[in-house]
Amino acid sequence: MVPHLVTALTGPINELEQRVLDSMPAIERWFRLEWMEHTPPFYTSVDIRNAGFKLAPVDTNLFPGGWNNLTTPMLPLAVQAAMGAIEKICPEARNLLLIPENHPRNTFYLSNVAQLQRIFQMAGLNVRVGSIDPEIKKTTIINLPNGDTVTLEPVIRKKGGGRGRLGVKDFDPCTILLNNDLVAGIPGILEDIHEQYLLPPLHAGWSVRRNSTHFKSYEEVSKRFGKLLGVDPWLINPMFDKCGEVNFDTGSGVDDLTSSVDALLTKIRKKYKEYGINEKPFVVVKSDNGSTDGMGIMTVRDVKDLDAANRHAKNKNGPINDAQQIHDVIIQEGVLTNERMNDAVAEPVVYMMDRYVVGGFYRIHAERGVDENLSAPGSRYVPLAFAEGTHLPQPGMKPGASAPNRFYMYGVIGRLAMVAASYELEATDPDAEVYA
Repeated sequence: MVPHLVTALTGPINELEQRVLDSMPAIERWFRLEWMEHTPPFYTSVDIRNAGFKLAPVDTNLFPGGWNNLTTPMLPLAVQAAMGAIEKICPEARNLLLIPENHPRNTFYLSNVAQLQRIFQMAGLNVRVGSIDPEIKKTTIINLPNGDTVTLEPVIRKKGGGRGRLGVKDFDPCTILLNNDLVAGIPGILEDIHEQYLLPPLHAGWSVRRNSTHFKSYEEVSKRFGKLLGVDPWLINPMFDKCGEVNFDTGSGVDDLTSSVDALLTKIRKKYKEYGINEKPFVVVKSDNGSTDGMGIMTVRDVKDLDAANRHAKNKNGPINDAQQIHDVIIQEGVLTNERMNDAVAEPVVYMMDRYVVGGFYRIHAERGVDENLSAPGSRYVPLAFAEGTHLPQPGMKPGASAPNRFYMYGVIGRLAMVAASYELEATDPDAEVYA
């Protein structure tokens, strides 16, 4: 199913699509060379916005949930990618421990856990789900709406073997897969693991990670990729600024936020004028140190509205995931979404494992506008079609006329964000060797 594009399929996006299709061999070689030098994140999902004149990632998740939104035809790609990823890291792997978020009663999230467990079992691993949630003190079976069950077992640190090994009762894994973004901090039980493979690494969690670091890396990637294609990097890159400390309760730092918003809106207006875009620019103010699941996000179209928006958003910008407070903020160029499905605004989300695109879906929200965040209560998910074998790119098609070609372009943008994430993880690795 392909969403209806409100904008006519002409203009810069079609020109970009044509450049991407014409450059497919060069693009795939470019990615191949990148992965010779850099290690991709273990798994990644990327939220993409298609404005009709611009196509850009707005969020990159290194602990993606939502695997239950992938359709059955997508699973073989995910299984093959999982096999390749595990083989590179631990070829002799037999047992894998999956550690989820601390949401033992969220059956929608646990359906994602069940799907991940299924993928890695089909990849040839014994998989158990180990919880670090203090509420899980004994083996707990959760029934899911689709008839599946998830068995949660308390994680234990076993004695012996140096500093001890992480596992669950009667299960000793060589690989531990985190599906927990660690926004509340790194639990002590996960630290000092030296004899087992921990994926992704702890510094990929939101207790260490920053949106501004990621998008700085993405800016670098987009410039190099834009040069490869001969296009303005702005067409694939959301401009941003890091504002620093802002206290939404006391008003401290709001003046700096206002001047930063004004400066970024001015830059966007110049770009809109350059491309003849008759839309009102906007920016998104959000936490620099965490994925907020749609909370703590403020859309600002004019600095005059910032005070009112700030007052309105105080409740949203209070407690977020695991009672964290937003203080460090990033101001990101807002990217409209001009995609619709059944009259609801839609945005594509691309899923990757290792270096491969394995599927995705449209996130749709009937009650949100084209300039609002869609990752919020009330959103729904419709699978993308680009993981099906009959939907390979069709280079001879007219730009904008082929859904597979558009999906291929989504996959390219998703992989660019994944390359940026690999740069980001290398730069923030506490164990990286530093050469003088």
